[in-house]
Amino acid sequence: MSLIEEVIILPKDGKISDSVIRRLPRYYRFLGELLEEGITKISSGELSRRMKLTASQIRQDLNCFGGFGQQGYGYNVSELRNEIGGIIGIDKQIGTILVGAGNLGRAVALHLNFEKNGCRLLGVFDSNPDLTGVVLGKIKISHVSELEKFCKENKPGIAILCIPRDGAKELCDKLIELDIRSFWNFSHYDINLEYENIIVENVHLGDSLVTLTYRTNNQ
Repeated sequence: MSLIEEVIILPKDGKISDSVIRRLPRYYRFLGELLEEGITKISSGELSRRMKLTASQIRQDLNCFGGFGQQGYGYNVSELRNEIGGIIGIDKQIGTILVGAGNLGRAVALHLNFEKNGCRLLGVFDSNPDLTGVVLGKIKISHVSELEKFCKENKPGIAILCIPRDGAKELCDKLIELDIRSFWNFSHYDINLEYENIIVENVHLGDSLVTLTYRTNNQ
């Protein structure tokens, strides 16, 4: 472990704030891009200039997990990226299923590098019998009627929902009964309002576009 760059100040309740957690993937991705550029070490000041964050913010974020870097040297890019990858749990490769093989679901299944993001896509499911057996990458689409058997045998930890909102509640009931507690939710159904003790990342593409529209109109 490198020398800590400054005094560590952990949250009083021991919990990491959501804003810090949401910056971790950006750190991980950005450090990977630095390695691709051949950069092996970087100061907190240079890192802050490149990422458009303050050096103090970067140090505070990293100090939540123990602090990294060496006084007068900065950060070893490869070591820091590996540390952050370990904090995120990239190497755990959580078993993941995707439900809904329409245009969006197919795009997610085919173009997202699951392994690079700490997941392993195990199966894809859809209610349309015409899609059963169609191959997406290396995975054949299965009918949703096979979902229960598949989950009991493979025990996935994450479900990606690329289905219409009106079918989401019934599906969530089933998946939670099958002990899935983490959802990447494109369905626009507010899972959080119905269930406790689950983890949800909601993706509202329309909301993101509306935010961009507002910022463009009010720049």
